[in-house]
Amino acid sequence: MNDLDPGLSAIVSERRQLIGLAYRLIGSLSEAEDVVQETYTRWYALSSAQREAIDSPGAWLTTVASRICLDLLGSARARRERYVGEWVPEPLPGRFEWTTGRPAAADPADRVTLDESINMAFLVVLESLTPAERVAFILHDVFRYAFAEVAEIVGRTPAACRQLASSARRRIRTTQAAPAPIARQADLVKDFKKAWEAQDIKALIGLLDPNVKAVGDGGGLVSAALHPFEGREQVAAYLMEVAHKTAGLELLERTVNGQPGLVLRKAELTVAVYAFHVTGDRIRHIWGVRNPEKLRSWTEA
Repeated sequence: MNDLDPGLSAIVSERRQLIGLAYRLIGSLSEAEDVVQETYTRWYALSSAQREAIDSPGAWLTTVASRICLDLLGSARARRERYVGEWVPEPLPGRFEWTTGRPAAADPADRVTLDESINMAFLVVLESLTPAERVAFILHDVFRYAFAEVAEIVGRTPAACRQLASSARRRIRTTQAAPAPIARQADLVKDFKKAWEAQDIKALIGLLDPNVKAVGDGGGLVSAALHPFEGREQVAAYLMEVAHKTAGLELLERTVNGQPGLVLRKAELTVAVYAFHVTGDRIRHIWGVRNPEKLRSWTEA
């Protein structure tokens, strides 16, 4: 079993990075896995001669996966316009960790760390970008591809790709407040859990930013708020409604997209995952995902 062909082994070893790339590009683990499957299907559809002529199989796979994602992003907007209620990226259990496997490029542009690039707040902001902006930004700022490489993937000039990434970077900086340190986030989420379980609305209000926003995602498959709640009194009141409806269920502290979060379980079934964005000493955003199609990776989490 250890005599795997070196060439095949190198191809298989790219899978982890490809899934990490595709997830960041489209915000769905299940769709990311489909993208990688299609990428490998196209690789094995090549003749032996065609594969041997490819100098860097890893680069070829990345190019194909990125282009598939670019096409998907183009159609995703139309699909999300038909989505019932709010669309939230698929939450990730703490066991998912991906690395780029690439050295830092010489380009002096700001970098986004891998941890930052999977937190829910970051992924939500990415949804506001155009498909080309998103691909150029993720490939360059997160996965450290030079703009010349990005240009070949996106089908634009290096200068155009640099502009796309710069535009994305500005939008992210202006719309996403810096998160609090992880330890502070953990403390606030722990306090939030206690207050929510105790149905202590006054304590909840004290943990929320005055401009807090809560978003639910049921996808039309289960009940969830169709529109966001804003303001700490409104959000706290809504949370009280949820607490009444879910009394008796188990609320657990878990890592969600690399940050402290909560998971609601009924028996051994995950029925909701909550991600938070904490700034300073208050919770600024709450995302509650209840769509069962987005919770499949939590079955064994």
